[in-house]
Amino acid sequence: MSRICEGRVVVVTGAGNGLGRAYALGLAAEGARVVVNDLGVGTHGESGATEGAAARVVNEIRAAGGQAVANTDDVTDWDAGGRIVECALDSFGDLHAVVNNAGFVRDRMFVSCTPDEWDAVLRVHLRGHFCTSRHAVDFWRARQKAGHTVDARIINTTSGAGLQGSIGQSAYSAAKGGIATLTLVQAAELGRYGITANALAPNARTRMTEGAFAAEMNRQEGDLDIYAPENTAPLVAWLCSAQSREVTGQVFELKGGRLWLSQGWTDSVAIDKKARWAADELGPAIQDLLRARMPPKPVYGAG
Repeated sequence: MSRICEGRVVVVTGAGNGLGRAYALGLAAEGARVVVNDLGVGTHGESGATEGAAARVVNEIRAAGGQAVANTDDVTDWDAGGRIVECALDSFGDLHAVVNNAGFVRDRMFVSCTPDEWDAVLRVHLRGHFCTSRHAVDFWRARQKAGHTVDARIINTTSGAGLQGSIGQSAYSAAKGGIATLTLVQAAELGRYGITANALAPNARTRMTEGAFAAEMNRQEGDLDIYAPENTAPLVAWLCSAQSREVTGQVFELKGGRLWLSQGWTDSVAIDKKARWAADELGPAIQDLLRARMPPKPVYGAG
């Protein structure tokens, strides 16, 4: 049976545990050569909590007959992002995809969130999605301008928290919402260079979700482990493959065996007065708009 990522070189950040580990193993099983990046931090960014995780995943891949190298650079550091790309080029001679998965949470109600917590979460998610991808884009763009055919991928990680909000996760929700929008901009700007950009909003059991939603995260439907990280790995492999070259600017959600696209913000019906509104006229008009719009998905934890 053919493997859809045969010959592809893929960087996966935050690949030492959970979803990232599942992605790295799944990509290798589909023939990709994988740079397993992981800084070895805990779910709140504490250093040294999972030291050696990247090397352990590399050993798993190699034991199964795959090719992988470990990298422990910090995705939030600009120069380190360049070293991650260089690691792929030095080890395997090419780069075809970056899977931005690294991140952590600092759950806190908005009224209790500190500036340091806010900055740490936005830094790892937003800046972490920027640094490695920007260096990868520089490489791909240079190749395209030199006359080579480029068929490259950026896979970002947003979240239901970013798409609809989550109580107690204001910083995380803001960062993940920014990533969804970043994906749309990347797709619009980078297609001319042969680069697609898509995002995932995973529904999976990880170190971050297991503590907060332990009962739900272990739910079964027959023989299917609904929230197993391995459920999302085939989608990541497909998105990194040549088969996905026509798909860009999408946010994918997958839960168990159920796959769908998030449609995001869109316009509702409009009321056009064809003149400037008076302030006291707006209340009834806005009530009409609220009644006519599609009901939004509720914020996680609300109600």
